[in-house]
Amino acid sequence: MKDIPTTLPKFLWHYCKRTKPGLFTLTALVLIWASTVSLNPYAIKLFIDAMSRINLEDADLIHYLGFPTLFFVLLTIATSIILRLYDWAMLRVFPKIKSEITAEMFAYLSRHSYSYMHHNFLGSLANKINDISKGAVTILHYLIDQFCSRIFSFMIAAVTMFLVHPSFSLCLIVWCMGIVKASTVFSRKAQKYSESFSRSRNHVSGKIVDSISNILNVKLFARESYENRVLSNSLDEMVEKERGLQWFLLKVKAFYGLSIVILTSSMLFLIIYQRSKNNITIGDCALILTLTMSLIRDVFIITNQLVAFSEELGFCKQAISTIIAPHELTNDPNSSILEVTQGKISFDKVNFKYKKGKNLFVDKSVTISGGSKVGLVGLSGSGKTTFVNLLLRFYDLNSGKITIDGQNIKEVTQESLRSQISMIPQEPVLFHRSIMDNIRYGKLNATDEEIIECAKRAHCHDFILNLKDGYDSFVGERGVKLSGGQRQCIAIARAMLKNAPILIFDEATSSLDSITESYIQQSLPLLMKNKTTIIIAHRLSTLHYVDRILVFSDGQIVEEGTHSELLHLNGHYKTLWNVQVNGFLNENEPETPVFA
Repeated sequence: MKDIPTTLPKFLWHYCKRTKPGLFTLTALVLIWASTVSLNPYAIKLFIDAMSRINLEDADLIHYLGFPTLFFVLLTIATSIILRLYDWAMLRVFPKIKSEITAEMFAYLSRHSYSYMHHNFLGSLANKINDISKGAVTILHYLIDQFCSRIFSFMIAAVTMFLVHPSFSLCLIVWCMGIVKASTVFSRKAQKYSESFSRSRNHVSGKIVDSISNILNVKLFARESYENRVLSNSLDEMVEKERGLQWFLLKVKAFYGLSIVILTSSMLFLIIYQRSKNNITIGDCALILTLTMSLIRDVFIITNQLVAFSEELGFCKQAISTIIAPHELTNDPNSSILEVTQGKISFDKVNFKYKKGKNLFVDKSVTISGGSKVGLVGLSGSGKTTFVNLLLRFYDLNSGKITIDGQNIKEVTQESLRSQISMIPQEPVLFHRSIMDNIRYGKLNATDEEIIECAKRAHCHDFILNLKDGYDSFVGERGVKLSGGQRQCIAIARAMLKNAPILIFDEATSSLDSITESYIQQSLPLLMKNKTTIIIAHRLSTLHYVDRILVFSDGQIVEEGTHSELLHLNGHYKTLWNVQVNGFLNENEPETPVFA
């Protein structure tokens, strides 16, 4: 996919040039429509002039009124046909542009880093994709349907008025120049107001999504009133921003209203003056008045739509600046595909810190042999999860390198890296799809039989069959229709189906009951066979079968060895073990907070 422009004009052109024939057709139809509409006043002029020449005693009305009448009827028919063709062309062009923008914005957004997703409201990001796709189409529609057609109408009106008398055309041109200049200034200010309103609106949307996503906490702590107050503060800010925008637009409308009064008064003065000089006919008077009323109607329409247009400009610019930000993590152009043969993992003098944080890892070097089973333990914040996140390349290192079978993970594609690693998080999140689809996510081309076999090995087959729709049961957003243990079993089945050579468990059985956990523990050795396995353990009793345990403290590996070896050291691990087994610290040991 080519780079997506970050400025609105270039962004619109990026998608318009793909449908140039369709947009050209739309523009052509709009100009033809503007021509037919602009000819209506001329048809009325012909009709009135013909009527003024009729002798009431003359019975031959067809001679005088035939052509003007036919001309007016044909213009009406042509206008109707062109409008229907325009509607048909819009159906061919705009939905396609909208779908392409949505698809590419989603693809671009999904390639943002894990950190980027954590620093933005996910609901707000979804709204921004909708803002861009909807707003881009609205802007294009406005530019073609309103801007192009009205400008062309003004040009035709100016030429027509010039043919009647140059003074009318001069008056219109001077008025149009003033309107264009003022509109340019107003548009810039309106965009600033709109962008500010867009930010506050997205903040409100994010607050709502955040509160609903954590509805269990809201209920458990009885914080409905508090959440309403938090939202109310954001709503007050949004209302203030919207009022600022609407007040500015109200002043713009007042200016346009005054300009209309000036134009109308000037045209009436010129009509009276030129008629008194017998320079124009009665039909010419009707033509000038009709054209003036048509122009006033156009300005009225444009003014009313300026509100929506300015809002869409602001929403689109704000959304583009957020979503089409540079990706923090990218594949090198010469990236290769990771090939795992042994599964040997090496951290070589790794230095890393989070933004605005202290150094977490300093010259960290550690090697995990291929096919070995390694446990990671330590207090919360000691670096266990960061260790895994760096291996998955959710963040880039400040210096040093991480290799798998000698291949630097920064020099392989992110997709190939993560395809070789299965991770079962402590709190697995499922898609709002069927159970079958959720398990199949581990291997998209898996057969139903393979999925069911993995479900049996993960001990979730029985409870799935007890659901109303079995494997076709939808699990709800983030899997809320299932218990924590059921979600974890499905996540384990998904990892089994993926069958990657490197496994990462983040206390993968913590939500299971003792009996199910016992069954799962019995099936895990088969899952881990011939695979490099990393286990983040909070319950140290789950590490009895690992080859090696790494004890983390403040980003450093302070101890390592087997369970029995670490107990004999009487260090950090022994302290953690005593807390879990005995429920208290050994005597003479400094009090240490219980880790999570």
